[in-house]
Amino acid sequence: MGAGGAEVWVDAGPGSLAELLRHTTLSRLDAVWLSHLHLDHIGDLLNAYYALAYGELPARTSPLPVYAPAGLAGRLAGFFAQPDASFVADVLELRPLHDGHEIQVHDLGLTSCAVDHGTEAYALRASSAGHTLVYSGDCAPCPGLDAAAADADLLLCEANDPHPTLVHHTPSEAGSLAYRMRAKHLVVTHVGPLLDPIEATTEAATAFGGPTTCAEVGSALTY
Repeated sequence: MGAGGAEVWVDAGPGSLAELLRHTTLSRLDAVWLSHLHLDHIGDLLNAYYALAYGELPARTSPLPVYAPAGLAGRLAGFFAQPDASFVADVLELRPLHDGHEIQVHDLGLTSCAVDHGTEAYALRASSAGHTLVYSGDCAPCPGLDAAAADADLLLCEANDPHPTLVHHTPSEAGSLAYRMRAKHLVVTHVGPLLDPIEATTEAATAFGGPTTCAEVGSALTY
């Protein structure tokens, strides 16, 4: 995500690093923001660490800030078989998130809102120059996401499941969120394997009644 002079990597799932490097470099990146600690949202952070630590890339002037649930330190320590995560300190600066967490990266404001996913998880509300992008992360419909999504210019909402669950949205629930919270444009993302992306987008659009698109690898969205 690039806005307000800031470059932020939002969720680092497998394959996302390669896409990121089509647009920027790790040395230019201002921050990483992780919604939760499931592997499909953090896997490429390990590759980024290796690249920064051992890849002979242009040197950063300071460690890369990583905003994530506090358990990330333990995950990294376990993966690398270390007693704690202090070994990454020269490369990554781990900064724990909490509900209502606010940071300013250049002219981009980032607010984290706790959401329901069966584990510590956050949605992201990003604002710059009077425009707002909201990213649901992974979660079920919940008051935290409603608060984050209010009046969003661009709402990226997951639509993982064909039927309501306690941890994910259905396409129609994503569309209902966009309608209820007066979003201007809905982008359906994280469409699960039991759903057809085109059909899921149509279902979400029917519930929303407004502009709706499906996220695709390599696509660029501007607002």
